[in-house]
Amino acid sequence: MKPLSRRTFFQGAALAASATRVMGANDRVQLGIVGLGGRGADHLRTYLAIPGAQLVGLCDVNQAALEKNNALIVRESQPKAKEYKDMREMFAAKEIDAVSIATPNHWHALSMIRAAEAGKDVYCEKPASHNIYEGYRMVEVARKTGRMVQIGSQSRSTAHNMKAMQLLREGVIGKVYLAKGLCYKRRKSIGRTAEEAVPPGIDWDQFLGPAPKRPFTWNRFRYNWHWFWETGNGDIGNQGVHEMDICLWGLGKTSLPKSVFSTGGKFLYDDDQETPNTQSASFDFGDVQMQFEVRGLLTGPESYLLRRGTNTVGNIFFGADGYMTIDSNGFQVFKGEGSEKIMDEKPAPVGYDTKAHMENFIKAVKSRKHSDLNAEIEIGARAAALCHMANISYRVGRKLTWDETKRKFVGDSEADKLITRDYRKPYVV
Repeated sequence: MKPLSRRTFFQGAALAASATRVMGANDRVQLGIVGLGGRGADHLRTYLAIPGAQLVGLCDVNQAALEKNNALIVRESQPKAKEYKDMREMFAAKEIDAVSIATPNHWHALSMIRAAEAGKDVYCEKPASHNIYEGYRMVEVARKTGRMVQIGSQSRSTAHNMKAMQLLREGVIGKVYLAKGLCYKRRKSIGRTAEEAVPPGIDWDQFLGPAPKRPFTWNRFRYNWHWFWETGNGDIGNQGVHEMDICLWGLGKTSLPKSVFSTGGKFLYDDDQETPNTQSASFDFGDVQMQFEVRGLLTGPESYLLRRGTNTVGNIFFGADGYMTIDSNGFQVFKGEGSEKIMDEKPAPVGYDTKAHMENFIKAVKSRKHSDLNAEIEIGARAAALCHMANISYRVGRKLTWDETKRKFVGDSEADKLITRDYRKPYVV
């Protein structure tokens, strides 16, 4: 994805400035959260721990989730937040400066666009988008409105990752020729859940939003929406997008690859899941390559990446002089023919690393400086686009060549159809 000029961005910022509350440098940023499932609840707890943030609004399609999370705010001796069932009402509220989006993937783009056009800054969970088209559209709207838009790629605000990327740029392992991302995250079968009447207190139509109308099932509603193409992107777009972003970061790539090929399948299980539980993808940038692997079944670790129970999640960079491994615990550098370990960085545990990333977002909301964001929308949209490219190749079953100028695949109308989706009116991006 080609970057827009800073001049274009700040012209947009001037247009949207009148839509926000006048805020002094010492004021707390007044926030609303859209989506209060597991990740949204984490957003809430994290903002409560940031002195510069004040939660004033909550929005969810599930009344029980609204009540549960508002009770948590009150238990922390904070004023009860206003509850909204329609995000557009929250975005119209003048007292709200910024919103945090923790909806299912298929709602990310439309939520962010609605919020930005209403004059709100946005922290949006990863992956930035549900398809490639949405990513481009999100960048365009962020530029036009001048909003600060941070994607929840919190690795970008993690100190040891930042140090590792700087070392790669300085040539610690020589010229890098290959980056590999691993998502060996154990996922057990989700089984099958029957169609049933929508439970009281749940707005199922709002939950589906841009997706086709489907009967209610618990697998399509709770966390397992990740494994349906209409609402999720599989584990490559769930956990894997973090490691995809680190691959791009380490390689210094600001464009999409020339080609992609992905294969795999959903093995062993007979259940409702549609997305693969085993997937391999290869991306060709011309001068360097990227590889990515998803394994949800029992598997072993790779290289020196730390195995956590049955999970191995991280990155490996290969260079002319050695290689580097990176995961949530730190990084290691190995040099020479004998793979001698020359560096082993294991910082003291800092707990869940979303806080630093959200503090970075709050800083940018106050400073109005686009450059303050560690994972600005263009960065997040690019990482998501690679996940989508891999999934499209997997679904059509062949290697694809990308034309970045035309924003489409070369000579493949079947693949091009998956760049976007048929949106259910009125939930159209």
